[in-house]
This record gives sequence, structure tokens and C-alpha cells, in this order.
Amino acid sequence: MGTLALNAENVDSDIYLSLGLKELRKGVPTIPRVLSLLSSLLERYVQKNELLLEETQIKDVITIFHGLREPTLSIRQYIDRIFKYSGCSPSCFVVAHIYVDRFLQSTEVHLTSLNVHRLLITSIMLAAKFIDDAFFNNAYYAKVGGVSTAELNRLEMKFLFSIDFRLQVSVEMFGKYCSLLEKESSEGLQIERPFKACGIKESWSKTNKDDSTCAPTVAR
Repeated sequence: MGTLALNAENVDSDIYLSLGLKELRKGVPTIPRVLSLLSSLLERYVQKNELLLEETQIKDVITIFHGLREPTLSIRQYIDRIFKYSGCSPSCFVVAHIYVDRFLQSTEVHLTSLNVHRLLITSIMLAAKFIDDAFFNNAYYAKVGGVSTAELNRLEMKFLFSIDFRLQVSVEMFGKYCSLLEKESSEGLQIERPFKACGIKESWSKTNKDDSTCAPTVAR
């Protein structure tokens, strides 16, 4: 694996560096810019979809990715947590974005605050398995994501069958999504919205003691 990460240098070098997909200096810990841009983009999608569902009174398709309530962690906090503990490459977050789009295009599901977290942990895990040279097992990713191992196993299989196991990403497609994220920055569409203090499930609070609180948070 790791082929995409090696060949991604063909992507516009300025965008590649700007998103933080390439380490500038070894040994210097940095937070890749791609994390905040992806968070902003997904938050915008979620707000747009939830407004559409509310205005049209359309009932969303319920899947195993849906929780009963919004998680305590914002999308940004959740993405930061996954990056901190999973050790996956920054490129995984671009690939995960591609995978989520493929899932949504293959189903009638809308991206909302009830399913975005489970879709993220599943897609990022699959991206790490496919493009990174080293990755953890499902049990570890489940702890990072705040779900049980059994649930993550089911999410993984449902996701894979929904996208027809299409995990391959061309360099051209990778570059397209990098440009999309860079455009998110140029448009300056940072959104603030309070998230209700709830939690996906009981195990959420048990696995997030150091990274979450039981108070409203704001996604930025």
C-alpha cells in the first residue's frame, strides 16, 4: 500500500504543501491544514442538508450509520481526535472524503449530524488500510471513534458493499479533491454552530474522557 501517497506528489505542489499533506521538516509536529478545511466543508454540507430536510419535510433514509442524537464532539474535534490517535497520514483525510462522497452517491442518504461521525471513522479507517504502509486493527479504531468493535465491523462491511468495494483513487481524483478543499479556504466559509451535549452512545463518554466534555461545543 502507500502507492497513492507516493504518487500524490504529482498533485499541484503548492496545494499539496498548503494542505499539509507533506512534512516540511521531520520531527516537527504540525496540525495539517486539511483537517480544518475538511471539517468546515463537512459542517457546511451537514447544515445545508438538515435545513433541506426540515424545509421539505423529507424523511432521511435511516442506516446503521445513524445515531439517535448528535455526538458531543463537533466534526472538527472528532477529526482532530482521529488524527491524534490513529497515526494515519494526512492524505487519508482527502481519500476518506472521496469515499464518503462515493457512499452518498451510491445511496439515498443525506449527510447529517446523526451520521457524519460514523461515516468519518469508517472511511478514514478504510483509507488508512488502503494507502498507508502501517495501520491499526479495527478494535483500536473503534476505541478512537467511540464505538464498539462489533459495530465498527458492521459499519465497515456496510460501507464497502455500498461503494461496491471501490477503494482505488486515481492521482487525478485525489488532486481534484485537494483543489476542492483549497477552494473551501479561499471562500472563507467557516461556520459556527453549537452542538448539543449528548453522545452517540454510552461507550462514547468512556473512550473520550480526555477529549470531550459534557458541555455545548462550537464547530469552527
